Amino acid sequence: MAIVITDECINCGACEPECPNTAIYEGADEWRYGDGTSLKGDVVLPDGKAVNAEEVQEPISDEIYYISPDKCTECMGFHEEPQCAAVCPVDCCIPDDDHVESEETLLAKQAFMHPEG
Repeated sequence: MAIVITDECINCGACEPECPNTAIYEGADEWRYGDGTSLKGDVVLPDGKAVNAEEVQEPISDEIYYISPDKCTECMGFHEEPQCAAVCPVDCCIPDDDHVESEETLLAKQAFMHPEG
């Protein structure tokens, strides 16, 4: 399950630098699959979706910080808990019921974006 930032967000930005996948962006900022990952060029994501890692993606929110669910691993493979939720002063980083994934899926996504070696 990915994490989502609710509309209670106060745009403080505390969450953004904590994300090991660079999955958090300021409202209205464009994002890329390659930002903060090892992904380059044309890739097929673990869910089967073909994307170009350098291609600009539309912002998910124009008003508040947001998390790209395709890049969020709930910090699995890096930390014991989602770091965005740990540092959020208003507790608006919560599990996203629209993007439920198993621990195995989240770890596979993390390994795909950050292969060792």
